[in-house]
Amino acid sequence: MSSFASFGLLPSLETTLAARGLTVPTPIQAQALPLLMAGRSVVGVAETGSGKTLTYVLPVLHQLKQAEDAGSAVDAPGRPRALVLVPTRELGDQVCRVFKQYTHDTRLRVRSALGGSAREQAVRNVSAPFEILVATPGRLIQLLDTTTLQLDDVRTLVFDEADQMLDAGFLPDATRIVQACPDHHQLALFSATLPGALRELVGALFRSPPQVLQTEGSHRVVPTLTTRNRKVIDGKRFDLLKTVLAEEPGGRTLLFVNTHEQADKLVRDLTEAGIAHLVYRGEMERQQRKVNLEAFRDGSVTLLIATDLASRGLDVESVSRVVNYHLPHQVENYLHRVGRTARAGRDGLVVNFVTERDAKLVERLDKLQPRRG
Repeated sequence: MSSFASFGLLPSLETTLAARGLTVPTPIQAQALPLLMAGRSVVGVAETGSGKTLTYVLPVLHQLKQAEDAGSAVDAPGRPRALVLVPTRELGDQVCRVFKQYTHDTRLRVRSALGGSAREQAVRNVSAPFEILVATPGRLIQLLDTTTLQLDDVRTLVFDEADQMLDAGFLPDATRIVQACPDHHQLALFSATLPGALRELVGALFRSPPQVLQTEGSHRVVPTLTTRNRKVIDGKRFDLLKTVLAEEPGGRTLLFVNTHEQADKLVRDLTEAGIAHLVYRGEMERQQRKVNLEAFRDGSVTLLIATDLASRGLDVESVSRVVNYHLPHQVENYLHRVGRTARAGRDGLVVNFVTERDAKLVERLDKLQPRRG
């Protein structure tokens, strides 16, 4: 499909896409949208920043509005028709925002049940009629343990950023959630990587083999990303950082470290140097993380120090540069980090701080560069 107009979406969705300047689908959207619109179950693996969220948002809204227009409106409380599972509250908030960008004309209702907020709030969110629920697995299980929520009318179930949910306790929860949905529901799973454990999850959850879609760019960085490796000399990492921050491009810089101890040390160094910054890591209050992220989003502060909590799923527009102050230990984490820039076809820059100990990793990272010609 060469344009969104080719998919047969509702006119209101096409209008919103055009208003947002979106006319040409990304590779994962071009592959998955026709299948999802036809009710097929899919597994979609594509690089970060490739538009996976919109890939399922559009067909979900299209199908639900069609059902409503055919006289089958949702009028019972706590019985959604589409369910999106996400690994973190932050990603859940983001997915809700994407849905709501396209519900102005459809008037479909999006609710959330996310960890990190009061359980009572989640109960209130699902206590009235609505069509779409975005939830974290733990909070959803809590609601299923009451009579507040039922999944017996779910038509589409989506696992977003599924590779983040592969801890030991997730499979039983995922199995219970799938079994709580009708037998004929549509199942979709999206991820930036496809590790072996995720293949096992697919085998356990899908009742019949899904269509597996893997873009050519998956497990590679996008072509619009420029990579620069900068050598750390004599351990003077912070001196190098001051040099890098003074260079182009301007705009927002997302700077990654591996541990909260490294983040704390860097915060002290930046504070002493008088460089404005914010922090986003797991070992801080959720509300403070939210405040810091919003300040970074609106450009009040253009440098955000983060651990890998921020490397997956978060979409901040106009992140012009990612700096790996400390390179991650795993290639998968690197892909998620650098996927915070060069999103949706925009240009981006990643700067890697490299020491002798990183030589083997850098050799592997070089192979992630997109094929040319």
